[in-house]
Amino acid sequence: MNNFVYDVPVKVYFGENQLSNLGNELIKYGKKVLLTYGGGSIKKIGLYDKIVNELEKFGLELFELSGIEPNPRIESVREGAKICKEQNIDVLLAVGGGSTIDATKYIAAGACVDFDPWDFFSKWAPIEKALPIVTILTLSAAGSEMDSGGVISNLETKDKIGRLSPYLLPKVSFLDPTLTYTVSPYQTACGSVDMMAHIMEVYFNIEKDFYMLDCFMEGMMKTIIKYTPIAMKEPENYEARANLMWTSSWAINGFVNGGKKQEWSCHPMEHELSAIYDITHGLGLALLIPRWLEYCLDETTVSKYYQFGVNVFDIDKNLEQMEVAKESIKRLSKFFFNTLGLDSTFTKVGIKQEDFEIMAQKACSNGTIKGFKTLNKEDIIKIFEMCL
Repeated sequence: MNNFVYDVPVKVYFGENQLSNLGNELIKYGKKVLLTYGGGSIKKIGLYDKIVNELEKFGLELFELSGIEPNPRIESVREGAKICKEQNIDVLLAVGGGSTIDATKYIAAGACVDFDPWDFFSKWAPIEKALPIVTILTLSAAGSEMDSGGVISNLETKDKIGRLSPYLLPKVSFLDPTLTYTVSPYQTACGSVDMMAHIMEVYFNIEKDFYMLDCFMEGMMKTIIKYTPIAMKEPENYEARANLMWTSSWAINGFVNGGKKQEWSCHPMEHELSAIYDITHGLGLALLIPRWLEYCLDETTVSKYYQFGVNVFDIDKNLEQMEVAKESIKRLSKFFFNTLGLDSTFTKVGIKQEDFEIMAQKACSNGTIKGFKTLNKEDIIKIFEMCL
């Protein structure tokens, strides 16, 4: 087992009617607030008016940046950082899903430097400071409300890059499951695949590790499998939405890592898909994960698949390990493509074979991904071909 430090000091208000605490939390960091959000759904559901009312109670001055994209772009980060500098913003309030929160994290960091925020990614410029961030979550998926990372796209360079910094951790996050009632079945499905991927990138690991963390991850995966179909069919089912929302946060807040050193595999591959084709992140992961699992399955890895199949999908433990492993991949594929109804091939979503080489090359940064199994460019191309 590896040594590790776990430190995620994010204060969470979970449940209904917690926004009454919003103004009191924001004013701790100053009077000028930059509200960031996406396409305006927060106005349709009445959340925008609630936020404005809470800010007015505390005499907070409100500035806004709307229109943040589903795969957040560097242009939004630049615009937000510019507003922060010009208006001397004290605190940022991100309202939305992972895209809005990710963009807001780099706005907060970009406001504290005198260089282009894209340098955080293209030149790996240090993140040494950021304005404080408060979040209100409206989509259970990325877990950005309780983690220190974010991913930004650059359409000009066709790059989608993520990184981590403790300075990007939100100070406070408000998690009200009722705010996800209007999320469509499709986005609910994609969000749940994203959560599942965050867990599986860590779970599929051959390092000797904590039994208790495997049990915790298996429980979260079973929670996703149980409650996603319910939330899709009964969008106002509080129990389903609440379970998915809290799983979203704990799937990627670092707790399950347990000091593991391996790299993630499916996320860097998917980032290249959405960098070029701008597809929904969860959909890209659904296309990749079963094929990645199939590609990595052999006698050296089969025991993990057996554990997954028995403990997550309740497959008969008396069956031979390889049989359980293959059946577990089939059941996961059925969950993604039948139960959740997501497209099952690259062809269906318009991803072309002509882009495989450049996507694979970028995914492994011209080297290898040292994940569950080490993957080079040729391995990644083969996985892409399995998705056709």
